[in-house]
Amino acid sequence: GKADTTQSAVKHDSIQPVLQRLLYLEAPLQADAVFAVLDGAFPKGPDARTSTRILSGLAKSSAADAACLALSWHAIGTYELNNYHYNAVINACAKSSKWRKALHLFEEMNSGNVESDTITFSTVISACEKAGEWDRS
Repeated sequence: GKADTTQSAVKHDSIQPVLQRLLYLEAPLQADAVFAVLDGAFPKGPDARTSTRILSGLAKSSAADAACLALSWHAIGTYELNNYHYNAVINACAKSSKWRKALHLFEEMNSGNVESDTITFSTVISACEKAGEWDRS
């Protein structure tokens, strides 16, 4: 109902400042800087849905380096990563022409027992296609 919509809007608004801070970090990105933003925003760690929204927001901004570091932060924090998390970061890599990183994440995903889906495959193929690396896909 209306309460659900309001709560969702509040949650959505709460990640916008985090995304802005991540997007405005100085290049080259340093893991410590990304981790500090995320630690400050989520001292107890984000829930799975918030994690997905952060990673997807970075992907929409083609911020592959920040998305990869945010995924690492999640892994180090022993948060359970799922295919939504990986798909968002692979998408960021595809949008940023980082096909090698997209393939690496795909391999990491499969070796970490995170199940690939149709979105994963199509995003990895798209990353390779955009880079002219058909033989890799």
